[in-house]
Amino acid sequence: MTAQPYAGGFDDAYIGVPPWDIGRPQREVLALAEAGEFRSPTLDAGCGTGENALALAERGIDVLGIDASPRAIGKAMDKARDRGLGGIGFLVADVFGVGGLGRTFATALDCGLFHVLDDHERPVYAASLHGALEAGAVLHVLCFSDEEPPGWGPRRVSQAELRATFTVGWSVREIVPAAFETNLEAGDVRAWRAAIVRA
Repeated sequence: MTAQPYAGGFDDAYIGVPPWDIGRPQREVLALAEAGEFRSPTLDAGCGTGENALALAERGIDVLGIDASPRAIGKAMDKARDRGLGGIGFLVADVFGVGGLGRTFATALDCGLFHVLDDHERPVYAASLHGALEAGAVLHVLCFSDEEPPGWGPRRVSQAELRATFTVGWSVREIVPAAFETNLEAGDVRAWRAAIVRA
């Protein structure tokens, strides 16, 4: 669920079960799907072991899930095969180079990727996604919120940081409080769910 610079550390996390791998789609993603917020084709950037992408595919959405972790992608492909979802695509790829995929997308999902990016990587990430999305496409982001108390996990993100990343070529439609589910005893953490439109 990460970009290329983190591949080593995050790939090792998938030897076991990392805290963000809850074995089902995030309920925030399911709510968006039920509201008709995903259109084909959809890019799941930082898809991990694929639960969100698989849930979208089960609803008839054409999805490509990418992740820098080969272990995560391998697990996602196994799940797709076991569930009879052969039409879904999973690819080991760098989120900073999605323009090189040779296709464009009507929707994109970032569930747990943005909050691991360093400051200097954020504009590169935004530019990469801008190049891979159609005009009018919506990027849905679910990330840790700065309202979550300090402790374990990735850096906390403010609304201002989200807005500052998506300026030229983007329009922030909404940023609302949400929950990011984990498999830890502590359970959910405070998150932002953002809908950002590509101009």
